[in-house]
Amino acid sequence: MAGAKAGVILCAALCLAGWLAGCSTTKDSSPSKLTAADEVVVDKSDRKLRLIKDGKVVREYRVALGKDPTGHKYREGDQRTPEGKYVLDWRNHRSQFYKSIHVSYPNVDDRLRAQEAGYQPGGMIMIHGRPNYIKSPAVQAEYDRIDWTNGCIAVKNHEMDEIWQAVKDGTPIHIQP
Repeated sequence: MAGAKAGVILCAALCLAGWLAGCSTTKDSSPSKLTAADEVVVDKSDRKLRLIKDGKVVREYRVALGKDPTGHKYREGDQRTPEGKYVLDWRNHRSQFYKSIHVSYPNVDDRLRAQEAGYQPGGMIMIHGRPNYIKSPAVQAEYDRIDWTNGCIAVKNHEMDEIWQAVKDGTPIHIQP
């Protein structure tokens, strides 16, 4: 009798553990298994980021840019988003923003241009979500309507989840004027 009771308790404990583990897993946030992009194109004038696969747009997002978005970034602190061809080379899930993927700015030409002008080129240009400290939906919505970054490319948090899933490290990014 004691053995049967122990078996029932063990079975109940295993079922409970399985149930609890199932409840604690995170849901796959990729919308219907979004196809991996082989290129990212940002059109600054249209404020659009497009995920490209085999030459076709598979997703498009509205972006916020640097506070002074017109023209190429030429120095640290100019509040501009760079223009040109770069690579998305690493990511940070513990960013001060909701996830971030690094753009390989500055390249050799960017460094030379800044040096010739007597400036530092800057760096740490990222694609990222909203600032983590903003919890108010009204303030988040305001951020979605304006250019507010220091030169980065920002999207809504749920869009950043999609981009995070669809873009692998090493993916080229072309930032157009």
